Amino acid sequence: MESKNIAQGSFEEVFIAEGFYVLKIQNDSTVVRKVGREIDSSFIQFHFCLKGSAKFVFNQGRYALDVSEEHSLLLYNTQIDLPMNVELNPNTWMVSVVMTIRKFHALFSAEADYIPFLTAANKEKKYYAQEGVSPAIAVILSQIMNYNLHPSIKELYIKGKVYELISLYFNKNEDADMEQCPFLVDEDNVRRIRQAKEIIISRMAEPPTLSELAEEIGLSLKKLKEGFKQIYGDSVYSFLFDYKMEYARKMLETGRHNVNEVGLKVGYSTSSHFISAFKKKYNTTPKKYLMSLTNA
Repeated sequence: MESKNIAQGSFEEVFIAEGFYVLKIQNDSTVVRKVGREIDSSFIQFHFCLKGSAKFVFNQGRYALDVSEEHSLLLYNTQIDLPMNVELNPNTWMVSVVMTIRKFHALFSAEADYIPFLTAANKEKKYYAQEGVSPAIAVILSQIMNYNLHPSIKELYIKGKVYELISLYFNKNEDADMEQCPFLVDEDNVRRIRQAKEIIISRMAEPPTLSELAEEIGLSLKKLKEGFKQIYGDSVYSFLFDYKMEYARKMLETGRHNVNEVGLKVGYSTSSHFISAFKKKYNTTPKKYLMSLTNA
C-alpha cells in the first residue's frame, strides 16, 4: 500500500493483485483538486463517490462525466485509453477500483482464459454507466475509507472489502439486462460454446446437425459458428473430424479392436468410409498404421 503525490493531486493506492488495484482519493480542502493516473484500454474502471462530487474529464477536456454523492461510474473502452483525469470538488471522497478486463473475468469464472476479448465483435465495445450506490455498497465504501486496524492486516482487509464491493455491484436481479456489461454476456456464450464441444464429442458417432446443436445450447446458428471458430480455431465439424481420427488412432494403438470396430465407434457405418477418412487425415490406412506400430 502506498500513497502517491503527483503534480495534480494525491491518492492512496492499494495493490490487490497483478492488474488489479484500488485508489482511495480524498479532497478535504475547500478548493477543487485534480487527480490523474494513466490507465490504458485493457482496464475496466469502477469509481464510487462516497461524498461530495467529481468530474471525469476525457479527450483534453472535450468530454466529461459527473459522478455525484452515493453514485458510481463504470468505464471501459477497448479502443482507446481512458486515463484518469478527475476534478474533485471540495470535501469529496472517492474509491476507485481498476482492473484488467481479463482479471475482471477471472473473478467470475475460470472461463476467462477462453474469452477472445479483442475479436472483431469485442474490439469496439465501450460502456459508461452511472448509477446509484446501494446502502450495502455505501457501508463497504465507508469501511474502505475508514478503518482502524493493525498495519500488518490493512491490505488483507482492503482486499476482502474490494471483492465484496464488486460482488454486490454485480448482484443484479436475474431479469436484469446483462448488456450493461457485454463481457459478461460473452462469458455466457463461451460457456455455451464449450458445452457444444462436449455434446459433439459425447455423441461423435451420431452428432447433431448444427441447427440442432445451436438450439440445444441456446445460441443462434451464427453465434455458434463464429464462437466455435474463435475459441477452438476450427469449424464444428472440422474439429469433430480431427477429434474422431485422433480417438480412432488411439483405439487402434491399444491392439484390442479391429478396424471395423473402431470405425463404428467413431461413427462410420462401413469400414471403407472409415479407411478413407483415416487415410485423408494420416496419409495411410488403419491397417498399415497398425503394421508400422508392430514393426517399430
